[in-house]
Amino acid sequence: MSDNIRDQLLGLGFKAAPKPERKAEPRRDGRPQGKPGQGRPQAGNNKPAHAGSNKPGHAGKPAHAGRPGQGRPAQGTRKPRSQEDIDLAKAYAIRAQKEKDERMEAERLKQEEARLRREARAKLDELIKDKGLNDPNADIARHFPYGGKIKRIYVNAEQLKALNAGELGVLQQNGRYLLVTAQVLAEAEQVFAQAVALKVDPNAPADADPYADPQYQVPDDLVW
Repeated sequence: MSDNIRDQLLGLGFKAAPKPERKAEPRRDGRPQGKPGQGRPQAGNNKPAHAGSNKPGHAGKPAHAGRPGQGRPAQGTRKPRSQEDIDLAKAYAIRAQKEKDERMEAERLKQEEARLRREARAKLDELIKDKGLNDPNADIARHFPYGGKIKRIYVNAEQLKALNAGELGVLQQNGRYLLVTAQVLAEAEQVFAQAVALKVDPNAPADADPYADPQYQVPDDLVW
């Protein structure tokens, strides 16, 4: 039947004849062909029943594995310290603490002494301010021992007599030597005795101060 006649019949209400059902062809292995997907193993079911967990850290871990350190032989216990060792350690600790305290006390005293010296020098500077009697034209060297060395101050003839008579004295101030009256010298000694460089006792024997004679010759190799 041609397609035109078929289309006309369908248009008049006739129904098309049903197609014959196609029989399933037998498989070559003799088994009937089933629906797609039948007879195939399902995904995820091919693991053996005895397979272990696949979580990280558990693969291959023996059943008897324990915490770190387990199974190691225990170390021997330390021998207890004797009473003699304990007493010796205490003695060392006491001595170390005592030495530390002594060092701290010595440092404290040193700082305190330095503070007192600073205060005393400040008072001395205020006391002898503008009270020096040094003559810029003096040409007579008066020697005297001070600080383990031989020092000198230049005076005139009149000042030399007054100095040897104890009417004048010499003070050390910031590396300089000042000629002052006996009264100022006594006041300065009360404030800062280390500053007194020369104090002559008029009642002392004449040979007690060999440097009183201006003709006294000082050796050339003497450290000034």
